[in-house]
Amino acid sequence: MLIPAIDLQNGAVVQLVQGEQLAIRHDDVFAWVRRFERYPKVQVIDLDAAMGRGDNLSLVRRIAGALSCRVGGGIRTVERARDVLAAGAQQIIAGSALFKDGAPNLAFARELSEAVGADRIIAAVDSRGGHVVVHGWKTPLPLTAVDAVRALEPYCNEFLYTHVDTEGLMRGTDTEAIRSVRGATARRLTAAGGVTTQEEVDELDAMGVDAVVGMALYTGRLKLPGEG
Repeated sequence: MLIPAIDLQNGAVVQLVQGEQLAIRHDDVFAWVRRFERYPKVQVIDLDAAMGRGDNLSLVRRIAGALSCRVGGGIRTVERARDVLAAGAQQIIAGSALFKDGAPNLAFARELSEAVGADRIIAAVDSRGGHVVVHGWKTPLPLTAVDAVRALEPYCNEFLYTHVDTEGLMRGTDTEAIRSVRGATARRLTAAGGVTTQEEVDELDAMGVDAVVGMALYTGRLKLPGEG
């Protein structure tokens, strides 16, 4: 399944290369909401909340009223998770807060799971250079994505694996790295990071992995159904 990505920054839809360089900005957020409404799932990431620079919760609330979405960005507390779910998100995506002192933060994972239910939690595991990275992909940890998903599996219903090495470059993703993560967990798995073509989406689907796509959709490299 292809899951379109809506990344929010300063009230606009953006796409960043490697999580840093602004490549695309669209102020008309709801033009994209309308284009994505045919999809059963859309991923919304509040980059301002992730970076600790305010949030786009009011915008998330409007998007969630129009789309079935999973929402991440800045979910560091149970209270924030509840706020995002109350805004209409079907699931929340937790990332950096699931790690502490170089290891999976199982105490917080358990607290979050007990508070909102494991079925509402997607654990984000991001990898760069073979290691899990947190804090906006800037801090590497001494563990692999496979290590992380095995530890966090009891506390979530799904994993979001981002292969940061290929994120935003539109050169394809690393299907073998994704295959390794797929083999490490029985939970549902979504992959992101450089997915560029329908062939890649189909290959991941055959592995039982959903694909989050951003840059390739916004540039027109990968066409939406019915758009030619």
